[in-house]
Parts: sequence; C-alpha cells; structure tokens
Amino acid sequence: MADETTSTQGKQPVTPNPDLKPLDRLVGTWKMSGDVSGTVRYEWMAGGFFLIQHVNLEAQGGQRIQGIEIIGHLHRYGEEPSPDIHSRYYSSTGETLDYVYDLDGDTLTIWFGERGSPAYYRGTFSSDGTTLNGAWHYPGGGGYEANATRMTHS
Repeated sequence: MADETTSTQGKQPVTPNPDLKPLDRLVGTWKMSGDVSGTVRYEWMAGGFFLIQHVNLEAQGGQRIQGIEIIGHLHRYGEEPSPDIHSRYYSSTGETLDYVYDLDGDTLTIWFGERGSPAYYRGTFSSDGTTLNGAWHYPGGGGYEANATRMTHS
C-alpha cells in the first residue's frame, strides 16, 4: 500500500498539479445572469485534484439545466496526467459533455470537447474577482451571454 506522499505507482508525489491553483478563484457560489439565470457553485474535492461545479440554471424558454461537472487533469491508471485541464459534465437529463478549461490571467476559456474547438465560452474576471462576464460562442455565429456575480466565497 502506498503511503500518503506517493502515488499508487510510487513514482510521483501525491500533490495536485500547480496549474489547478488559479481555478481557486471559481470556488464559491455565483449568481448567473444574461441569457441564463440561477446559480453555479464550485468546490474542491478532498485532495485538491478536482474542482466540482454544481449547476442549477434556467435558460431562455424555461429550459432547466441541472448537473455536476468534475474539472481536473485526466489521469488514467499507468499513464501520466493530461497536460490540459479536462472536465466532464453530467446532466440531470442523462447527457455527458466534455470540456477543456484554460485560465490565462483574468480570461477563462472553456472549450467544448477539445482545446481549439469552434464552440467555447470566454469570460473575463473583474479585477476584484466578484464578476465573470462572458458568452458561449458556437460555429456559425450562435451562442449566448452567461455572466456570473459572486454570492459567496467558500
């Protein structure tokens, strides 16, 4: 059995990749506005390897959007962790959606599927970290505005 400072393979220290730390600015509860309403809440899973997002939204037309998203590096047994930060969203209607997260300074980009996808969210944090304003962009010019205002920081 591995001790708490090494992985099950005994090669790597069991500490989260430092590139996850900037996502700490998402932790807490956010009130959503724009073309969606409701709340999203982010919290770290024990160990700090994964960020969990709880989604409870209503889109235009009254569509309910509920689910959870697990955000972190893919790390399959026997392999090195992925260089990108991936996520999988599990909806209350049975869908699973994959994303790649990229936080560069104050700009958060969430690519649908893989990095560089023509479908993505891009938002900018305010200097005090209390708002994240942006929009989803889809191929062919579609998309919707999705802004977040911090309610709590946990």
